[in-house]
Amino acid sequence: MHPTSERYRQLPGYPLAGIRELRRQIEETGVDVIDLGSGDAELDPPPAVVARLREVAGDRSHSRYPYQSGLPAFREAITCWMARRFGVDVDPWKEVLPLIGSKEGLAHLPFAFVGPGHSAIIPDPGYRAYVGGVTLAGGNPHLVQLKASNEFLIPLDSVPSEVSARTRILYLNYPNNPTTAVASDEYYQEAIQFCQERGAVLAHDHAYSEIAFDGYRPRSVLEFDGAKSVALEFHSVSKTYNMTGWRLGWAVGNRELIS
Repeated sequence: MHPTSERYRQLPGYPLAGIRELRRQIEETGVDVIDLGSGDAELDPPPAVVARLREVAGDRSHSRYPYQSGLPAFREAITCWMARRFGVDVDPWKEVLPLIGSKEGLAHLPFAFVGPGHSAIIPDPGYRAYVGGVTLAGGNPHLVQLKASNEFLIPLDSVPSEVSARTRILYLNYPNNPTTAVASDEYYQEAIQFCQERGAVLAHDHAYSEIAFDGYRPRSVLEFDGAKSVALEFHSVSKTYNMTGWRLGWAVGNRELIS
């Protein structure tokens, strides 16, 4: 028996990991399963994207080690999309970071900013990658329950002072999974100020930016004054374009944090 490290033993389980196997087992019994687990859409990706992939699949250059900082064309496309969708101007080389899915960035972020004795404020329920990344970085995940009485927002003024003083990352996710809650402009401003006062990173998981109803259009945290001093926003093609298996996303925001 090979002993595992204390850090590994502290790592929480990942509930979504076993759902696909559980679904397979149930389907084998003849049950038609509706999977509400991982948010993996069963719709097709855009035909134009699939057609383009077929075109370039035979290009030898794409079988070699990739451009380490992300293809220039992809960086430029991200910049154009952020400007068109949110009216946010970002530098494609200094304020954009392509990712192997937004999970990579959200989980790896603590390795750059969190260490022993540091805390990260995390919504509960929430994406378990936040907790896993902070734990592996040696930090303390401070989980805050999302309650209807607080409109499923993290009440920042309720965070204990001893935790607040050690906070290095504040994770937010609006539109929120699983509550579907959205954050007001005032709340975003409050979160920005909270991070500015503590030298913390505001990590906004915006994977659901294009899933909204009744005419509501979610805003980017980067639209608000002062956001670029503290914020990184994480986007993904997974939910917006039904491309969960393509593993493609990006971080955008403060250039020092990006670097």
